Amino acid sequence: MSSLSGRARVRGTCRVAVSARNVFSRHTAASSSLKERWLMPWFVRWFYPRADAIIAVSAGVADDLARNAWLRRSRVQVIYNPVVTDQLLAKAAAPLDHPWFVPGSPAVILSAGRLTAQKDYPTLLRAFARLTAGREARLIVLGEGEARGSLEALARDLGVADQIFFASFVENPFAYMARADLFVLSSAWEGHPNVIVEAMACGTPVVSTDCPSGPAEILDNGKYGRLVPVGDADDLSAAMAATLDAPPKAESLRARARMFHANAAAGAYLAALGLEDAPA
Repeated sequence: MSSLSGRARVRGTCRVAVSARNVFSRHTAASSSLKERWLMPWFVRWFYPRADAIIAVSAGVADDLARNAWLRRSRVQVIYNPVVTDQLLAKAAAPLDHPWFVPGSPAVILSAGRLTAQKDYPTLLRAFARLTAGREARLIVLGEGEARGSLEALARDLGVADQIFFASFVENPFAYMARADLFVLSSAWEGHPNVIVEAMACGTPVVSTDCPSGPAEILDNGKYGRLVPVGDADDLSAAMAATLDAPPKAESLRARARMFHANAAAGAYLAALGLEDAPA
């Protein structure tokens, strides 16, 4: 924001882009700051049109930004996050020492992200409890946050604490993704959930809530992974079971993930800023 306000005072040759990373309306509504909730739309409406490019990480984010900040939708372009890299794929192939990934063990379901209200882990835990009432499975949650204590308590109340591992921060989540039988995103809202792309790049099946926004775009409206309503533990459990029983082919997931390669995003950003001929 400060760079845009400075540019309003001094017009120079520097080109400026702004990037919306999350659902604008949900982010501002969830803010504890009265200033951010009420004044931010007006700041965005005033300053963003002065940028050379307004970029959103998904079409859903772009639509929401234009609608709630009173911007022309044509001014907001979509460039997906640069998720897939050669380094990611190398890390996915790295060794992993965890007792739940030995041959013959029950299926492992993985989720990842901060333990906050946005990620709606209570729905995931309830869905997992329903799933394991009829089959063996285990759940690993990568992430830390203020909701950890309440989630551990809920796991105990549901009788699945021994089947869930809250792993906190790990240096290489991609080694877990590559070995998991299923990745699940239970979020109430997102901007562009990179973890879905990361899991697909590892060849791992995905089930996600159809939250605003990003999952439906990444999964092509369910073609590459099942989508379920936000907050519906029964539908989430059923989708998890169906995917474990009939997973999509890993290569089709990897091919879809290549849409979100860092090289594609870099080229799109250069084009947005009129720098297509700039040296890499």
